[in-house]
Amino acid sequence: MTELPSSTTPTTAQMNLALLLLRIATALAVLYHGCAILFGAFGGPGPHGFAAYMHAPDIVGYLVGLAQVAGGIAILTGILIRVGSACIIIVMLGAIFLVHLQHGFNISAGGIEYALTQLLIATALLITGAGAYSLGGALPPALRKL
Repeated sequence: MTELPSSTTPTTAQMNLALLLLRIATALAVLYHGCAILFGAFGGPGPHGFAAYMHAPDIVGYLVGLAQVAGGIAILTGILIRVGSACIIIVMLGAIFLVHLQHGFNISAGGIEYALTQLLIATALLITGAGAYSLGGALPPALRKL
């Protein structure tokens, strides 16, 4: 039987696997919401409906939907993950301050719980990058940091 390491510090392989799992979890949720906004998928409002809900021009619906779809793809694949994470951070800050904060924390009351979670995960990925299990390694060295 193999003994567990005495240290609580994860190995590099464990960190890379944890980053992959975080990327998959957050990307699926972000892509779902982004497709609902950008394409009207899953019964979503589409860009016009989203913009109307926000009392904003239609371009806002397209930009928010595009930021979520492109950011979700970047996070999922690990390609340009920091750029994708920055997109999600901006969208989640907007969601928190423009929509959810007035409802408190509880997600069932329309609060910031979900948006804050996605904001913090995107921030962590901005700091760490994608890890070894990503397609970002196929990029030229100068682009891998993005």
